Amino acid sequence: MTRHWPSLLLVALIVALQYPLWLGKGGWLQAWEAERALDEQRALNARLEARNAALEADVKDLKTGFDAVEERARSELGLVKPGEVFVQVPRSNTR
Repeated sequence: MTRHWPSLLLVALIVALQYPLWLGKGGWLQAWEAERALDEQRALNARLEARNAALEADVKDLKTGFDAVEERARSELGLVKPGEVFVQVPRSNTR
């Protein structure tokens, strides 16, 4: 047993030095977790940027063109022009 204590001491020292690298504050595990969270945030940002671009295009259309306003009035409010006939076809519930 007395011959092996330097080897055991060396192994214990290596483990003690490796612990902060892998499990300590700012270690590899925290870095991997931070990278995963960053990837999720980037994906969310991309979805929100696409949504914002679509909303910006809608706002631009509504500010500049009468056609977009008319389309919204027809689809969302069910409005019709004078002299037009509105026909509604009920949906069939049978499948």
